[in-house]
Amino acid sequence: MQITLETKPYATLEADALVSYIFEESDPIQSHLLEIDRSTNGLLKKLVKAGELTGKTLEFTLIHAPAGLAASRLLLVGAGKREQFSGATLRKIAGAATRALKAKGAKKIVFLVGENDANDASAQAVAEAATTANFETDKYKTDKKTDKNIESIAIAGYSESSRAAAEAAIATGRTIGDAQNFTRDLVNEPSNKLTPRVLGEKAEAMAREAGLAVEVLDERRIADLKMGALLSVAQGGPEPPRVIVITYVPPKPNPGAPVIGLIGKAVTFDTGGVSIKPADGMEKMKYDMAGGATMLGVMRAIATLKPNVKVICVVPSTENVVSGSAQKPGDIQTSMSGKTIEVLNTDAEGRLILADGITFAKQLGATVLIDAATLTGAIVVALANVNVGVFGSDQPFTDKLLASAKASGEKMWQLPMDDEYREFMKGSFADLQNISSGKGGGSITGAWFIREFAGDTPWIHLDIAGTAWNDDAKPWLAKGPTAVALRTLVHLVMSY
Repeated sequence: MQITLETKPYATLEADALVSYIFEESDPIQSHLLEIDRSTNGLLKKLVKAGELTGKTLEFTLIHAPAGLAASRLLLVGAGKREQFSGATLRKIAGAATRALKAKGAKKIVFLVGENDANDASAQAVAEAATTANFETDKYKTDKKTDKNIESIAIAGYSESSRAAAEAAIATGRTIGDAQNFTRDLVNEPSNKLTPRVLGEKAEAMAREAGLAVEVLDERRIADLKMGALLSVAQGGPEPPRVIVITYVPPKPNPGAPVIGLIGKAVTFDTGGVSIKPADGMEKMKYDMAGGATMLGVMRAIATLKPNVKVICVVPSTENVVSGSAQKPGDIQTSMSGKTIEVLNTDAEGRLILADGITFAKQLGATVLIDAATLTGAIVVALANVNVGVFGSDQPFTDKLLASAKASGEKMWQLPMDDEYREFMKGSFADLQNISSGKGGGSITGAWFIREFAGDTPWIHLDIAGTAWNDDAKPWLAKGPTAVALRTLVHLVMSY
């Protein structure tokens, strides 16, 4: 799909559909819509008067053969209240319009940005949204709807003087959208197609194509490094673990910037081990590698965007399955850091592999740490599927990430890390136990376990268990993986 900037008058642009948006106001026909209304001989005002055009969020009004427009259809999408309009709203509008028109067989679309919104951020948002909306989950279907593909989207409403900056923004949006789709494609893969070894191969191919340094550690190297926590999870299955290490070195490093360590949980399938999960919904546990896939997507994006900060990505990957060799509740394992862990529940395995991943990232030179993981069901109880759970050891660093989340339009909520929760993770027979001895606060105590391995290094944990997967399709996004947190992390890295 081609995405371009178009500075010609929108009424002259030939397309299968011209798309724009309308606000929920007492007089919604304002700004750029006035000219459309004049072009269509006052049709919009008539629709407003009839109550068919209200501007309510994501309300669609499709007009065929609009008078005065070269486009064969006009699609107006409700944008809600003007004072609540944001880049996140624009992304949803552009994505929803793309998917709706694609389903109707449109090939060529023009998206008209309002004159008050014709800035670089809007161009980036529309390009990103169109890219992610065009992604489908039909890879393994034999009956693909190949006749319904959007070939081009032109973003209109910009002046010729703004072309260079807007085209650069479109390129950035496309880069981030492609990275999200790369992540979503990995998360969609079933576990018989995506083992830790295959994930390592795909990550290595991506990194080499992007010009990034990459190393994939096999089980022997992992054992040499004494990653006992990771190996304990992997010992139950025939598939050997992998640790993926990708490094971005900036061409012009910012001397005041930290070395950012990104660590992602990549359990390619999680049965729960001996502490086995219920059968209902277990098929979705292929998405338990979403944190690792997100970090790989971030690296893919920054390889193109080229921030001025060094980034080290560490993705420990394994399966967590049941067999006679699987670890058992009560086993004691020694992590790479030397800390011992009493495994009370084998389904709390993500924190075990992150423990070794974080230790290794520090060893490689990371001076700040961010991990992402589908870690706990408890975060779903706390925040449902709306917000990512954020936990941090350093408030200024955490505030910086939250500012990036807001700028990126991703909903995140910081949860407490009081010392009292730490006491719940002290082991009776080892340094730590992998689940809480108390009741409640499961997402917080899980975060505290991981924090033990970050030590004094500024650290943030993102629990994406409730937000990494959509059970149902959204108007702007297909059912399945969301690539949540990728936009935030790219923005954070670029902010340095």
